[in-house]
Amino acid sequence: MQFEVWAPQAERVTLRCDGATRALERDPEREGWWTGEAVAGDGARYGFAVDDGPVRPDPRSRRQPDGPDGLSAVVDQSLYEWRTPWSGRPLPGAVLYELHVGTYTPEGTLDAAAERLGHLAGLGVTHVELMPLCPFPGRHGWGYDGVSPWAVHEPYGGPEGLKRFVDRAHALGLGVVLDVVHNHLGPSGNQLPSFGPYFTDTHHTPWGAAVNLDAPGSDEVRAYLLGSALAWLRDYRLDGLRLDAVHALADTRAYPFLEELSAAVDALAAETGRPLFLIAESDLNDPRLITPRRQGGLGLHAQWNDDFHHALHTALTGESQGYYADFARDPFAALAKTLTGGYFHDGVHSGFRARRHGRPLDRARVPAHRLLGYSQTHDQVGNRAQGDRLTASLTPGLLACAAALTLTAPFTPMLFMGEEWAAGTPWQYFTDHTDPELAEAVRRGRRREFAAHGWAEEDVPDPQDPATRERSCLDWSEPRREPHARVLAWYRELIALRHAQPDLTDPDLADIKVAYDVRGRWLAFRRGDVRVAVNLGTEPAAIPLGPRPARVLAAWEPVDAPGPDGLLHLPGEACVVLEQE
Repeated sequence: MQFEVWAPQAERVTLRCDGATRALERDPEREGWWTGEAVAGDGARYGFAVDDGPVRPDPRSRRQPDGPDGLSAVVDQSLYEWRTPWSGRPLPGAVLYELHVGTYTPEGTLDAAAERLGHLAGLGVTHVELMPLCPFPGRHGWGYDGVSPWAVHEPYGGPEGLKRFVDRAHALGLGVVLDVVHNHLGPSGNQLPSFGPYFTDTHHTPWGAAVNLDAPGSDEVRAYLLGSALAWLRDYRLDGLRLDAVHALADTRAYPFLEELSAAVDALAAETGRPLFLIAESDLNDPRLITPRRQGGLGLHAQWNDDFHHALHTALTGESQGYYADFARDPFAALAKTLTGGYFHDGVHSGFRARRHGRPLDRARVPAHRLLGYSQTHDQVGNRAQGDRLTASLTPGLLACAAALTLTAPFTPMLFMGEEWAAGTPWQYFTDHTDPELAEAVRRGRRREFAAHGWAEEDVPDPQDPATRERSCLDWSEPRREPHARVLAWYRELIALRHAQPDLTDPDLADIKVAYDVRGRWLAFRRGDVRVAVNLGTEPAAIPLGPRPARVLAAWEPVDAPGPDGLLHLPGEACVVLEQE
């Protein structure tokens, strides 16, 4: 078997494979690369030593059986026999479901999660978006401190576990998207600096030195990240990738890394005959991110739209702290603006940032499905002091309104696991760092962060306490009980309606019309012949929908279609979807 590693500053590189050691040779055709052959099959343990230093795992390791600091293991990708033919599932018309493997079930494995995929197929979602799977220290964590970006966390089930999960998802008609982190690697177990300039002090990020995308040696670093992304899509038959915090990618080159990545993914899609897509997380509100490359954009296929979330959250809860302040001044106006224009911050002043922020989105050129809309995500729940979901503060009626707005809005909707039945379990920040000093630093830092916002130290869960993760696991008995069962039935009804009504997947933002009444706390919008109305107040509302006859398609509470006067009489904390003739 051929082994190779990039170590451009090394004088000597050795391979340790199944207990045997041999020196590698410089590759005459690729500067900085070392190669050599050794007898090795699937599962063989190996690592590299640079200049007689300690043996470290392969930067391109496909498997880390003993964690990030252990030896790598050879993975023969051809050994897995795929059982499900799969031609892919595109992003337009999709409904995504964000899932954390470690808390989706008490077992916290890919196999256990696969056993619950029938629930998602019955719910009507089209794609499962898995939170990061790369190896990280310990057993449990969110996954954003991962290392070895080509490998699968062993406690989750390793490479074979992911393939079984994808196979099962595809058998049920579900696409699979993976959240990947290119902007930093975890503080523990990161071996890359021992091999080469994977990081640079040219730029600094909240995690320290930036990933090297534009300094000397960056060609190979970019190829490393591109190779990792394509490997997920090719070797595991994934349908798309979610790119974490792309605004934290420091890159000054004329050919941006994100543009290079989108071109490579589009080429792989053409090669495989499967639709593949990239979804970015970005707080820049820059439409160039999701504008096709032929039109001068970076060519990513979609992005998370936090502006819609923030407007909806403030309208539902009245919260106004931190970044919610900009939206809380007039949450109904903010919600109306995002529903019709995509971004709220489109070049207007942001009080939270104390400057102008964003850029207008061209509604004639950018289809609405390129923006993801949601009422909850892992970030917006887990980064709260106690990881409380909307369930903790809202009535079932208001939760139903949030679902109606999310699932009938023009954006590609995304749900956060358990949301569909108003899960009563929190989703808290938890870690399992094996380094005692790092564990204590994380514990202190978390409590210090929220103490600045008035939280008592004892009220902030200890991330290292196993009970914090256990509290965050979904309770699968809830969907069989009220009020959870009713909320679940509502989500199923709305998702089925979205799939059945072409107007609800129309990507034309310019065609949407919104009306609202701040005092009455109601909002209504039109999408083709479909009308959606929500009453966030406790008192009944009379909402003028016009004289055209209408029929009720779905309603949280019993409601009659408008009479000859065109008024819809909607109970408090209720919502309805209608079709006008």
